[in-house]
Amino acid sequence: MVSRYGPRTKSNVMEPLAWRTHMTDAQKRKGGGAKTSRSEVVTVRLEPKLRYLAELAGRKQRRTLSSFIEWAIQTGLEQVYLENRGSDLRDSIADMAGKLWDVDEQDRFIKLAVRYPDLLTHEEQVLWKLIRENGFLWRGRYTGPNGEWTWELREEGFLFERLRERWKTFVAVASGEKDRSELPQWKRIDPDAKDSFDGMPDELPL
Repeated sequence: MVSRYGPRTKSNVMEPLAWRTHMTDAQKRKGGGAKTSRSEVVTVRLEPKLRYLAELAGRKQRRTLSSFIEWAIQTGLEQVYLENRGSDLRDSIADMAGKLWDVDEQDRFIKLAVRYPDLLTHEEQVLWKLIRENGFLWRGRYTGPNGEWTWELREEGFLFERLRERWKTFVAVASGEKDRSELPQWKRIDPDAKDSFDGMPDELPL
């Protein structure tokens, strides 16, 4: 039997399917943001039966196969729920799309890591550990008897621009291509050796 993908010797061979997913807000961020096209090509493999039934469903809705699959994914995102830490409320991935998506890879990573660190892969966890423990990237204050620089892991306190400028370095260190000494440093102890007050606004690390 010959399909549009060439000779096939087994009836249960999964056929590759390239389709396009459309993305909103696909514009270049001012100030050095990453370029994104309006859609991305993703290759998926479908069993012949599933592909055939999807084609039928697409015909019923007067959609192309790729358009039907995109619709099915968007519908599925409304049915996959994320657990919110410290709350019994749950939000679907579709509900959180605006807070998780960004055209810049670095920003997307932080938005995900801060909210749902349990969804990170092992490699992403290594990268996140480097980022969350680097005071150069976080707003904070000097506290305690030694005036040590401290910060909270909040998206509002993260200095996104600093990570964008040094993203490749953090990725290289996380992958073992560079030494940790390549990471940006900050003044860990208050140079004025004065305790800060709880009511003082967050400062920028030097």
